[in-house]
Amino acid sequence: MTIQEYLRSLQGKKVAVIGVGVSNTPLIRLLRGADIDVTVCDKKDRATLGALAEELEAAGCRLCLGPDYLKGLEADVIFRTPGLHPRFLAEAAERGAAITSEMEAFFAVCPCPILAVTGSDGKTTTTTIIAGLLRAAGKTVHLGGNIGHPLLAEAETIRPEDVAVVELSSFQLMTMRQSPHIAVLTNLAPNHLDIHTDMAEYVEAKANILAFQGPEDRAVCNWDNAITRELSERCAGMVKYFTMSDNREVQGCFLRDETIWYRSGEGERPVLPLADILLPGRHNVENCMAAICAVEGLVSDEIIREYARTFGGVEHRIELVRERRGVKWYNDSIASSPSRTIAGLLSFPKPVILIAGGKDKGISYAPLGPVVNDHVKLLILCGATAGVIRQAVTEAENYRGLPILEAEDYPAAVALAESHAGEGDVVILSPASTSFDRFKNFEERGRVFKDLVKDLAE
Repeated sequence: MTIQEYLRSLQGKKVAVIGVGVSNTPLIRLLRGADIDVTVCDKKDRATLGALAEELEAAGCRLCLGPDYLKGLEADVIFRTPGLHPRFLAEAAERGAAITSEMEAFFAVCPCPILAVTGSDGKTTTTTIIAGLLRAAGKTVHLGGNIGHPLLAEAETIRPEDVAVVELSSFQLMTMRQSPHIAVLTNLAPNHLDIHTDMAEYVEAKANILAFQGPEDRAVCNWDNAITRELSERCAGMVKYFTMSDNREVQGCFLRDETIWYRSGEGERPVLPLADILLPGRHNVENCMAAICAVEGLVSDEIIREYARTFGGVEHRIELVRERRGVKWYNDSIASSPSRTIAGLLSFPKPVILIAGGKDKGISYAPLGPVVNDHVKLLILCGATAGVIRQAVTEAENYRGLPILEAEDYPAAVALAESHAGEGDVVILSPASTSFDRFKNFEERGRVFKDLVKDLAE
């Protein structure tokens, strides 16, 4: 189905779009450009939307705003925002409404192969590496999805010989009815349990990336992660694994003699020395392995090595902000879960000064405590989860009196870190919590931190 055929199928129907966000604003414009009846629903009020509300009405949209934005919703087709749990649309579905999303529609109309990445950690970095490798190999790549760029409105410009590379969240995957040609599962650990009903629902949402693959498709799974290894058994197509061990069972990437190797039915070969990977941390070795498995047969080993030597990472992901008076400051604002912060701490060879805390999302902090005690020299807590993180650290068996300070806000946290850091130290913001107690998103949180660090006097 082409994008034009898809739009024609919506004409004469009542369409509701839930949420005026990054992905849905281009969608709304696309629908109205095709003269489709659109009602826009958002919990934000008119004053908050501002000029955008006037623009939408001028384009012919009806608006349903405020706390009761879903009350009495009637539509033939509903495009939900990824962050809205489908259970909130159950009544509309019972009345016969078809529930879909911008990403589901893109999968239905995309004319080229789709390569998609999901997981609890490493999604954006792995997606970015894959896109970069394919571009370096001469492919035209359309990068989007949860990484922040919607693709449906651009579908008409995509050619069959191109490649779409998308990052998918569990929320996007919950109602998907189509899987990518190449699916990557980086890892799975408890996450977003403040929104998902439970861990089982979260895992099943992620598993949807594999559910509709066929025999010609490829799945890439983390052998070292028990959940992804178990999910791989559901795959209908070819499965490639990656592991940080020299595992003879694995078809895919494995580690031997400080080098990433690749094994297939045709034999095994060295691909990438770890010394060639510019990004720090064990988790980034895993991200590179996942990407290598995904692009096998599409990108040469030489291109992979050259790219690894020059790729410096993605903003807010163990991002070096500056080095000042011998102290390196890193922004790892993406770390909105304990597992993500653990990965960040393990990236450094000696203990660091850690700034952590934010909003709780229903995840246990107990696993974080022992790692903080082993890899942190000073812990600075800020935000709603300060107490539970402190408890996880002090109740861990290896707690030996690690200094813990609390700050009222980020300026105070940065000031505390600056006053305690000496030459050779590393200071890292890695919150282990979401940003929603004080910030709109992790990007805003990271930018505020970076601005504070950059403003420190020489």
